[in-house]
Amino acid sequence: MKSSFLNNINSCRIIKNIDVEYKKISTDTRTIQEGDFYIPLKGSKFDGENYINAAIELGAKGFLTTNPQIAQKYALDNRISTIILVEDTLLAYMELAKARINELGCKVVAITGSSGKTTTKEMVYAVCNEKFIAYKTKLNHNNEIGFCQTVFDAPEDTEILIIEMGMRGLGEIELISKYASPYVAIITNIGTAHIGRLGSQENIAIAKCEVTKYIKPDGIFIANSSDLAKKYNSFKGKSKYYSLSDVEIQEQHVGYTRFIYESNEYELPIEGTYNVENSIAAINTGLFLGMTVQAIRKGLRSFETIENRWNVEKIGGYEIINDSYNANPDSMKATVGNVLDMYDSPVLVLGDMGELGENSAKYHSQIGEFINSHPRISPKTVVLTVGELSKEISNKINKCMTKNFENIAQAADYILKNKNIGNILFFKASRSMKFEEIINKIKGEIK
Repeated sequence: MKSSFLNNINSCRIIKNIDVEYKKISTDTRTIQEGDFYIPLKGSKFDGENYINAAIELGAKGFLTTNPQIAQKYALDNRISTIILVEDTLLAYMELAKARINELGCKVVAITGSSGKTTTKEMVYAVCNEKFIAYKTKLNHNNEIGFCQTVFDAPEDTEILIIEMGMRGLGEIELISKYASPYVAIITNIGTAHIGRLGSQENIAIAKCEVTKYIKPDGIFIANSSDLAKKYNSFKGKSKYYSLSDVEIQEQHVGYTRFIYESNEYELPIEGTYNVENSIAAINTGLFLGMTVQAIRKGLRSFETIENRWNVEKIGGYEIINDSYNANPDSMKATVGNVLDMYDSPVLVLGDMGELGENSAKYHSQIGEFINSHPRISPKTVVLTVGELSKEISNKINKCMTKNFENIAQAADYILKNKNIGNILFFKASRSMKFEEIINKIKGEIK
């Protein structure tokens, strides 16, 4: 990055800017290297400007600051080539990210939704990579900082930049969208995740549809069809709505799905109707980008799941399905329903779902009611729940054996002491429940 690139920051005061080449932008002194440019970010519990001196000692040759005194302190320091005074370091970082996107000349695909956005991101990437040089958000780096990091990590030859957008409240997706200027914007669904923060599903819809405010005029909005998505879509250009009613599933079993969508046949190396829904967003993205159906088919067949998202693993006599990366009422019903549809007599190990607000108990009860009324439940099904909230799931189940545990250690011990309980173990909970520790304990004690 040339120092002249920093001129893309608006509302700034350049204290010093010698013409040099920076290795990269760094926001963390723990990973800073000689020749980096340091952007000190701020949070509720940290202030990166407190570490400017440390960044310089570690080799940073330039930095942003909101403090005039700090700027003047290092103005004559020969170790420093660039000092820029800004009002907000994060907004400055995002302005640079926008400039970097323009420099790359790539098209941005923005993906958000109450559930399924990471899986959809991986499917869109798998599809786009068949024709373009694509780059995607890593892991769950889906906030403003993660957006900027993704942009600057993208290779110089990136043609399609796939950005996952998470949300904690109103205005956050709009902010990222403003600087991303997506060519394709996708909403996987509008459910009840984060309802504890936003108060209603309508507010969630408003927040998710913020992604439509900055779509490029010749771009497209792709969304899982719902009245809320249509109501709050502010994009005046092309929109494509889809649903499972558009799909005819031809074949489905463990690790495979074949279906027809708009007269064309596609395959997925994974089961689950909700995964079919996610793939439709990827199909429509590929079609809009000018890809052939054949290339899209090939991309979907190459899709791979990521850690803790429907990973199937054989451990001893068990088949373990780990989908414990995250959970909300919509994704819980979708995945649990899929397990009950696909397997006879599974063991469902379910944990608390977070961020559901004052109605948390009600949402957990609804999961119990959903399981208890499922047509495939039988007396041989087992439901093990972990956590105080998940007790509400067990309380609604009377058609099969169920048991609640206070913590994951108790649940792991029970499974290991009752090895004949069942050989299909399905794990689903919010990330904070750390269900991978149950799985690791099983791995450690079963050969």
